[in-house]
Amino acid sequence: MTQLETTETAWRRPTTTRGRMLLIAGLACAVVLFLATVPLHRDWFDLGVYYGTVHHWADGGALYDYLVPGTHYGFTYPPFAAVCMLPMTLVGWRSAVAFSVLLNAAAAAVILRWTAGPLIRREGWTPWYALALAGCAFALLEPVRDTVSFGQVNLLLLALVLADARLLAGGRAALYAGIGTGLAAAIKLTPAVFIVHLLLTGRPRAAATAMAVALGATGIAAWAAPDASRVYWTEALWDTDRVGALAYVSNQSWQGLVARLFAPHEPSRALWALGVVVLLAVWAVRVRQANAARDHAAAFALTGVLACLISPVTWVHHLVWLSPALVVLLDAGLRAPEGPARRRLLAWAVALPVVLCSSVVWLWSKDSTGLDGFLGGNIYVWISLGLLFALPLRTPPAAHAPGR
Repeated sequence: MTQLETTETAWRRPTTTRGRMLLIAGLACAVVLFLATVPLHRDWFDLGVYYGTVHHWADGGALYDYLVPGTHYGFTYPPFAAVCMLPMTLVGWRSAVAFSVLLNAAAAAVILRWTAGPLIRREGWTPWYALALAGCAFALLEPVRDTVSFGQVNLLLLALVLADARLLAGGRAALYAGIGTGLAAAIKLTPAVFIVHLLLTGRPRAAATAMAVALGATGIAAWAAPDASRVYWTEALWDTDRVGALAYVSNQSWQGLVARLFAPHEPSRALWALGVVVLLAVWAVRVRQANAARDHAAAFALTGVLACLISPVTWVHHLVWLSPALVVLLDAGLRAPEGPARRRLLAWAVALPVVLCSSVVWLWSKDSTGLDGFLGGNIYVWISLGLLFALPLRTPPAAHAPGR
């Protein structure tokens, strides 16, 4: 029996609908139990920042003056994000938590449907069954479970940007592409790199739409909250103390790696800047190659990887932007002909998500010095770098862009 036949057989067991439903129910219960009891549950901390901030702001306080009691953590997003979060002033804390979980669950379902859906259809797997199994695995990824338990917005932003990829894949709907990316960039700066991605892949209309929406949303926030906008763009944006120490092990960006390398001293700005230039150059070359091969999903995935690397602060929960690349890697392995290359790709496609489920970086949370700290404390950075440099481009080219 070939490896492909073995894989297909595994996906088909159990073979009855009742058996599959029982398996999914059992797995879902196990995942929920784990997520509810995992020691690294974040107790909705970031949601508490949002909730406290908008209530403080609605009561007449300055938006960026609010700090979580007993900490130095405050609101770090642009004012437009706070405008979007104002409905939280209408509900109690428990309702805010419930809405956060439901929105993140819906966003996760959409992300899986749009990224893994084409692979599932091509392989001939039963869609609801394969997506349910993928959902259980997806929920175990540390970035995903941290996003949910922090009450973060990463999954929602990824879904917004993926919506544009879906629109670009089909007909007249492409006229509206760019709106999701623009809104995501106005809420949080990291997705703005996807505007450059649109330009680099020959979608100037969508890029212009995204830029117009981002600037328009920012302008609306400036009109509604001029003082908050002035403080954010001139002060809060540049105050890294509001988000935490750059050398903290949760910061799995290129800057985090450099900061840990030089800690407790200030990190080398020249080394960081040189690294960013190199990463941008590699990304531009690889995205153009992917676009030439019409592998639009890989081009999108590479941009998500770049966003994680060049952002000055990429907390572990921000790494949900790696998930499209993980799907592309698995898809490339399943497409490859039988042989060592296929086995190698499939091994990486399994190993990387397992590492991202492991929370292994926290072993070096108190001391990331030494060779073991350099290697293990930056392991998510190494994963991002490996994906940027080595994510395979599919041949024959992918038939669908992400979300198609």
